Amino acid sequence: MKKLITGFVIAVSLIACEPEGRVYVEHQELSPELEWLKKDVRTFKVPVEDHTVAYNLSLSFRYATGYQYEVAQVKVTETSPSGVETVNEYDLKVREANGDYLGEAGLDIWDSEHLVESNKKYSEKGTYTYVIEQNTPVDPLNFAMEIGVVLDKVK
Repeated sequence: MKKLITGFVIAVSLIACEPEGRVYVEHQELSPELEWLKKDVRTFKVPVEDHTVAYNLSLSFRYATGYQYEVAQVKVTETSPSGVETVNEYDLKVREANGDYLGEAGLDIWDSEHLVESNKKYSEKGTYTYVIEQNTPVDPLNFAMEIGVVLDKVK
């Protein structure tokens, strides 16, 4: 019974921590070997119920201490419900020039969130598909753990 109550309290705490206006959040593990291979793409299905409002689109990146670059380079292919594709490349800054890691630390694991499109207006209602792949000159990208998509309504 004690475990059940503890689990319930943790679940309620996590739900309560969601920012206001959050429409979608999903994170996907990259590899148990702490690496992201170029061939390992991740796909996210993001529902957009209201295309008349603006959104902030962010990418989240979880990495471990030892990550050697200032940025994680990613290529994102967005496909609209009607099949229109848009490709963007982003540099997710995860380290300062002096080597300090950016994001929220949890022992040797770092969580960073990167606003990649602010005030984004979708052209249609429905499910958008995002395909994310690592786009750095190296393969594999070591100490990479998870990639995610976050969509928030602009307040």
